[in-house]
Amino acid sequence: MSNRISNKDAVANITRDSSSRRELESLPYVHKVGTAPKQKLLTEITNSLKETFLADDPLKPFKDQTRKRKLVLGLQALFPILQWGQDYNFSKFKGDLIAGLTIASLCIPQDIGYAKLANLDPQFGLYSSFVPPLIYAFMGSSRDIAIGPVAVVSLLLGTLLQDELDPIKQKAEYQRLAFTATFFAGITQAALGFFRLGFLIDFLSHAAIVGFMAGAAITIALQQLKGLLGIKKFTKKTDIISVMHSVWGSVEHGWNWQTIVIGVSFLAFLLLAKYIGKRNKKLFWVSAISPLISVIIATFFVYITHAEKDGVAIVRKIKKGINPSSVDKIFFTGDYLVKGFRIGVVAGMIALTEAVAIGRTFASMKDYQLDGNKEMVALGTMNVVGSFTSCYVATGSFSRSAVNYMAGCNTAVSNIVMSCVVLLTLFVITPLFYYTPNAILASIIISAVVGLIDIDAVVLIWKIDKFDFIACMGAFFGVVFASVEIGLLIAVSISFAKILFQVTRPRTAILGKIPRTTVYRNTQQYPDATKVPGLLIVRVDSAIYFSNSNYIRERILRWLTEEEEQLKEKNQPQIKYLIVEMSPVTDIDTSGIHALEELYRSLQKRDIQLIIANPGQAVIDKLHAAEFMQLIGEDNIFLTVADAVLTCAPKMEDP
Repeated sequence: MSNRISNKDAVANITRDSSSRRELESLPYVHKVGTAPKQKLLTEITNSLKETFLADDPLKPFKDQTRKRKLVLGLQALFPILQWGQDYNFSKFKGDLIAGLTIASLCIPQDIGYAKLANLDPQFGLYSSFVPPLIYAFMGSSRDIAIGPVAVVSLLLGTLLQDELDPIKQKAEYQRLAFTATFFAGITQAALGFFRLGFLIDFLSHAAIVGFMAGAAITIALQQLKGLLGIKKFTKKTDIISVMHSVWGSVEHGWNWQTIVIGVSFLAFLLLAKYIGKRNKKLFWVSAISPLISVIIATFFVYITHAEKDGVAIVRKIKKGINPSSVDKIFFTGDYLVKGFRIGVVAGMIALTEAVAIGRTFASMKDYQLDGNKEMVALGTMNVVGSFTSCYVATGSFSRSAVNYMAGCNTAVSNIVMSCVVLLTLFVITPLFYYTPNAILASIIISAVVGLIDIDAVVLIWKIDKFDFIACMGAFFGVVFASVEIGLLIAVSISFAKILFQVTRPRTAILGKIPRTTVYRNTQQYPDATKVPGLLIVRVDSAIYFSNSNYIRERILRWLTEEEEQLKEKNQPQIKYLIVEMSPVTDIDTSGIHALEELYRSLQKRDIQLIIANPGQAVIDKLHAAEFMQLIGEDNIFLTVADAVLTCAPKMEDP
């Protein structure tokens, strides 16, 4: 009898075991969160530094190479012309020759005008389109960028320099300070590239740059009213109120009608040529050659009429000959050393931002890679050498680069061709600019800076991001109504403010289940996503650091409180599990972990279990190290939100 009973029990146990096994097998498999093998501290630090400063692995080509090959590769890395020059041929040279001659016709009149913006003699603008482009052609990696003085940097440099020295009364010292600033601009640029700190220029947002450039364009155009209207006494300030007061204050006796006729007539011609070139890309050469044609016609007109005797201001003598050495003119000691360093750093950063942006634009259009750090070293070297040869800060010019691109340039040889034409100009043609009216230079500059005002970009910024629009307008109004340096300061400040705001106030979202899927998404983005009864799923869209950890903890608790209040009003089951989706959380620090511990304790008091879903490797490693995993339990960490819901939802049904 007892044997029959024991046999029945055994059969029942076997039946129950097999039934339980079938139930377990029918449940979906829940994968545990993996942890990577622990790295040594030195290895971890090395990998982190490598990813920060050597993300592109610049030393990879040198691996497993002979010493001779490494030397060749090193020289090619420093001088890219040694690499692409091997495949250079006559067909490419024809394109570069045409492009070089075209941008030379554009740069010569522009350089004379831009030198005046910097309060320097005209020849310094030409000097800066001779030596720097030659250096860049050997060291630069962009095929399309055209090097030389640009309007914004010229204005910025001139404004900062004249705050320290009078360009007329202290002319020699002013020029020395300009060379000193150029030297330190080059050192700054080269240092950023050498130490691979190019990411620093990205702190000036695109929106801030658009606003700054537009404001600078307005300011430059207003400054040209002196030459365009023939005004002799003009304010040294750059804000729109001071300039307009100076313009209208001299309307009765200060304006010269002959100058106005010359300036306005050729400005209309230049803008028309620019419009034609923009409408028909094949006629780009019309806008490219129009400045030189304007100079030739206007100079000839003034020469035969002697309009200078009627008050038309002219360029007069431009010093003839090649760049003289200026090594002995740079301030390496004294008070002006610090001033030159400060001005050089600011001018160098702006010049670098403009050049890299232009280089990347054309590189993407031609589908080739641009090494930002190499560009910085090349730009810095050319400005250091330029400061030794009577040049002021040179960089990539967007208008000239666009013409260079459309003219069919193939390599940086177009810069060499341009330099040769400028050299010829310095030796032979400079005396012919004696009768060139200042009004025509003002017209050329105004027509050139019009392209810096990008209305379409401003409208797009407004549509996409209102905070970016504030940064854009802040930079614009700062430049127009205060000064270039104030506008720059506002641009940088708002860019940093945006970063701080986004870091300290990251986005969080409540997630719901998309119907007929196991996908959980933001309920605001997907209104048909349904919440799981008894569960609150919150996603944190940022790394958790000391700067935002308390905000994230408080925001999650506010989400929880609001949700509980809504459930109480509807007489629905209260929250039993809080699932934090951490896939967007790229990193966490000790303050972040401390905030999670406080969140866990707060939830425990409410009888709510904290669940972590999909933490990344960096996060899970730190949670393990802080023993946070043991605090909440290994079983409360899941690979996906779906796994967490699958495990927690059945528990809600248990009595």
